[in-house]
Amino acid sequence: MRILLIEDDHVLGAAIRDYLLSAGHAADWMQRIDDARHALTGVPYELVLLDLGLPDGRGLDLLRELRKADNAVPVIITTAQDQVSVRVEGLNAGADDYLVKPFDLAEMAARIAAVARRYGGSPVPTRVAAGVAVDLAHRQVSVNGKSVSLTAREWAVLERLLSRRGAIVTRSEIEDSLYAFGAEIESNAVEVYISRLRKKLGREFIHTSRGLGYQVQE
Repeated sequence: MRILLIEDDHVLGAAIRDYLLSAGHAADWMQRIDDARHALTGVPYELVLLDLGLPDGRGLDLLRELRKADNAVPVIITTAQDQVSVRVEGLNAGADDYLVKPFDLAEMAARIAAVARRYGGSPVPTRVAAGVAVDLAHRQVSVNGKSVSLTAREWAVLERLLSRRGAIVTRSEIEDSLYAFGAEIESNAVEVYISRLRKKLGREFIHTSRGLGYQVQE
């Protein structure tokens, strides 16, 4: 997933960013609302982790701006404020979930996966096609009942394809799920990961539409 992290605490922000990157996500870390607002205008993020108390304003104001502009990107609020009234205000403003600091990074990952499943239109985490069973919740995949191991970036590509199952996903869309701002994009990275997935999951699992992109059929 391409995730926007908005957090002004340097230690926590670095820890969350590194954790997301290790899990195969592309994570852009912003520490001010203005920078986050600029990023949101140019990148189709799949999820936002939003701190409420930021140096140049309130995170809730940014959330309200997004919803007023009909931007439905999933938003998980992260804050040290644990009062019920604050949580209610955030949810009413359009947040999808809430994490109270300090929180466990594994719980954060589980909440991200849960929100992503809801927006993907399938609350059931297991998808099956061409003998391939994928459990997105637990990051497990098997081929004809035999477990297969995937790297973090292979998972990132697979999740992007499954999130648009039946549709053609372009090379640039897949790159968005692999790379954050400032990262050097390898010219043949997408082709390499598609090739690796085909070797592990079967050549018929991912279809190529020449000049357009890749597809996992319904």
